[in-house]
Amino acid sequence: MKTIPSRMIVPPPGAQRGVVLVVALIFLLLITILAMAASGTSLMQLRLVGGLRSSQLADFGAESALRGAEWRLWTASNTTPMACTTSGPVCYKYDATITNADVEKFRNAKGWDATASTTYSAGTLTKASTDNTFKLTKDPVYLIEDLGVELPPGSGTQHESGQSAPGTGNTSVDSHVYRITARSTGANDNTVRALETTFAAKAN
Repeated sequence: MKTIPSRMIVPPPGAQRGVVLVVALIFLLLITILAMAASGTSLMQLRLVGGLRSSQLADFGAESALRGAEWRLWTASNTTPMACTTSGPVCYKYDATITNADVEKFRNAKGWDATASTTYSAGTLTKASTDNTFKLTKDPVYLIEDLGVELPPGSGTQHESGQSAPGTGNTSVDSHVYRITARSTGANDNTVRALETTFAAKAN
């Protein structure tokens, strides 16, 4: 009986089996997923940097308003004392027994609020800088409260020199303590900063 040898079928050199194509598609899918993840991280970092920049601009605006209010109090004390009344609007007379709704609203607002406040340097900080790196969305505002003389009642008259008894020099003017609250936005309306400080100056 004659045995016929089996033949191996060898595919021609140019034939494709499809395995390489499947592997290539899998690698391409993995690379796409990695690229999308990296892009999402970059966008998140960009938002974080933008939020930090807007926060710093808001801090600068509120700080500028505070310094402007202090300068206004200081210069007014050298000429005409600041006129503080219970109705403001430039300066409010503080009374522990009476709550001023407008003042409390401005001091405690969580977002932007310009109730009963004074605008600081209108149009200056909301104008884009020459290199377009600085611009606030709203003018900073501030509110001044006269908390009264520096010494508590019954402790004697507090003089500008810091003495509570008669002395020499300019001792005829009482020193009042003022509370200044300032509020500012940043590069967008979603960023709001409120700063508060106390400042002593002559008032009468």
